[in-house]
Amino acid sequence: MTKLLDGKKLAEKIKENISREIESSDINPSLAAVLIGDNPSSKKYLELKDKDCSEVGIDFKNFKLPSDASISEVKELLEELNQDSEIDGIIVQLPAPDHLNQKEIINSISPDKDVDGLNPYNVGKLWTGNYQLEKDLIPCTPKGIMKFFDEYDINLNGKETVIVNRTNLVGNPLAKLMLDKNSTVTVCHSKTKNIVNKTKNAEIVITAVGNRPDFVVTEDMIQKEAIVVDVGMNYSNGNLKGDVDFEKVKEKSSYITPVPGGVGPMTRVILLENVLIASK
Repeated sequence: MTKLLDGKKLAEKIKENISREIESSDINPSLAAVLIGDNPSSKKYLELKDKDCSEVGIDFKNFKLPSDASISEVKELLEELNQDSEIDGIIVQLPAPDHLNQKEIINSISPDKDVDGLNPYNVGKLWTGNYQLEKDLIPCTPKGIMKFFDEYDINLNGKETVIVNRTNLVGNPLAKLMLDKNSTVTVCHSKTKNIVNKTKNAEIVITAVGNRPDFVVTEDMIQKEAIVVDVGMNYSNGNLKGDVDFEKVKEKSSYITPVPGGVGPMTRVILLENVLIASK
């Protein structure tokens, strides 16, 4: 019988632990969020992050810049936040306006306050194996997925894994984390040939494409008893769906994440955990 990887339930458990630790200590964690422009989706995400922070006792501070802000203006604000001793974590809500270089923005955040785990210093720690999952700033979605495997006692040792995503936000760091657990990892992307042959041979399939209906993971793309983790976000008629044909794939898989209620809540709660790590 298929088991649901319940991100909402696990996120609440982690959130309670974070709240308890903050209450019982003398630390006062704070998160600064920078929004460039007025993207409605970005504004909504920040509202959710503000709500999450307030629930566990993290001080949330929002900083806004106009959509035509120059890279020098963005970097000047980030440097102020880097130097502010009352700010523990910094995020810049991406994507930034097209005229801005996102890599330059990410590189301008202090590694110690980089709670998205995207600064080259933190990326380097991950890829050289110089990290601890519970003590270092690692990208939120991959770290959240690893928490699933721990919580549900899923042994990755020797497992064949296919990740359909090669971004620095999800696929690349997740591949390294799973390699470090002795999984054999194949990273697929838009130029991968015969992707179905890759996924059908995998014991674990993780997809983060977000291009439905052009890309959908169907039941014929996975083997029986596969573990399926759906990171995809696709909006259709106001409804959120993942990359996976959930109702059919769940009948064939051993474990599966729902959308919504799977990876999403975990990504959000790991950001809170990273702020707590940064505050320490």
